[in-house]
Amino acid sequence: MIQTVPETGSTNADLAARLRSGEKVLEGHWLIADRQTSGRGRQGRAWLDGAGNFMGSTVVHIRHADPKPASLALLAGLALHEVISPLLQPPHSAVLKWPNDVLIGRAKLAGILLEREGEAVIIGIGVNLASAPALSDRQTVALGAIAEAPQRDAFAAALASQFTLELDRWRSFGLSPIVNRWLRAGTPAGTRITAEGQEGTFAGLTPEGSLQLRLADGSLQTIHAGEVNLTD
Repeated sequence: MIQTVPETGSTNADLAARLRSGEKVLEGHWLIADRQTSGRGRQGRAWLDGAGNFMGSTVVHIRHADPKPASLALLAGLALHEVISPLLQPPHSAVLKWPNDVLIGRAKLAGILLEREGEAVIIGIGVNLASAPALSDRQTVALGAIAEAPQRDAFAAALASQFTLELDRWRSFGLSPIVNRWLRAGTPAGTRITAEGQEGTFAGLTPEGSLQLRLADGSLQTIHAGEVNLTD
């Protein structure tokens, strides 16, 4: 159920258009592009593509008993972490940064973008497998710079399989196991961060998957959405 196209504007936008037209896009279907000309990240940032990198999207149809849709970012992060981690050797390791990034050290390896379309959520994922863009506001890294990068299609198949597994766990066991696993793979507690313009330290996640920021006075601030940066 993996569809590959040589070029498109945005795989997220393509799936959204299909859903709006009434097409039944099944869960487990992935749309993957060799090249995106209008790829997007969070906060409306352009997502720069590169030959051999992974750029793809899938759909989750929200059911009444599902956990909160925003927690799909945690699920997608875990799927990425499970696929990427076996490819790395010490001292390199993949770390999840709330809400939607995968880092190696302080450099961004992968990003996740969730977009709602009716009763569906489109999950877009970009991974720097072969090359990483040079950005002015953050460090980036490609998997191929520190390990043997997998072929894009092999990576896509592994990610699709792992995402299906994580989605089943999300629905079957709820959010608590997802949050606990994310915390083990995520930014260490006590890491200095800024979140929505406030400085403090990372103090974990709430049971619903929101970020907890410990301020200088010891109080906790819950961040439900927004920009988070490491400051250590």
